[in-house]
Amino acid sequence: MEVTYHGHSAVSIVTATGTRIVIDPFFSGNPKADISADDVGADYILLTHGHSDHIGDMVAIARRESATVIGMVEICHYAESWGVQKTHGMNLGGSFDFPFGRVKLVPALHSSGLEVGGKMLYMGEPAGLILEIDGKTIYHAGDTAYFRDMELLGEAFAIDLALLPIGDNFTMGPAEAAMAATSVQAKKVVPIHYNTFPVIQQDPHQFLDLLPPGVGQIMLPGETLIL
Repeated sequence: MEVTYHGHSAVSIVTATGTRIVIDPFFSGNPKADISADDVGADYILLTHGHSDHIGDMVAIARRESATVIGMVEICHYAESWGVQKTHGMNLGGSFDFPFGRVKLVPALHSSGLEVGGKMLYMGEPAGLILEIDGKTIYHAGDTAYFRDMELLGEAFAIDLALLPIGDNFTMGPAEAAMAATSVQAKKVVPIHYNTFPVIQQDPHQFLDLLPPGVGQIMLPGETLIL
């Protein structure tokens, strides 16, 4: 399985059978993105929450690629209203077995709304994603503060890779993200959601210094990790 980081919180996964998964497809307007939305291939699009820097190019990619959108039911309703034909709505605590593997939505402490026509549209509760694919487990935390119940994820799952936000201001910062890494007991931890904009400027090396040796890994946009 190949996991590629595309800047901010955008991540793509190619499974052993070639299924293409994209998480939080923020490419257009993302100064850190290594590719444009036009270059993104996807069979499934997973969303952690409904902010514009995570919803991103969901509609355009889903319609072009005939991809299935997976996320909170409100996000899926929004996608359908824009002509997306295939969606699978979920909610916190729920799991579902897809052809590529199992997806579980877990809590995240954040907010979730999208400005449409000058009004804020409620996009459901924010979530993290637990993905069980090809015998590996990935935790994409989405946007979140640190909370002690993350320890339950470490107890329930053997997490091979955790993607944790470190930007602060909107999410937890490096110190809290290091606490989260300890709580979920991930074998490998990659920082996300930082340095895209001045307000979330962070030094990822300082985050790695807070982790046990060999656990943290900085991924530049376009880099791929093999699990």
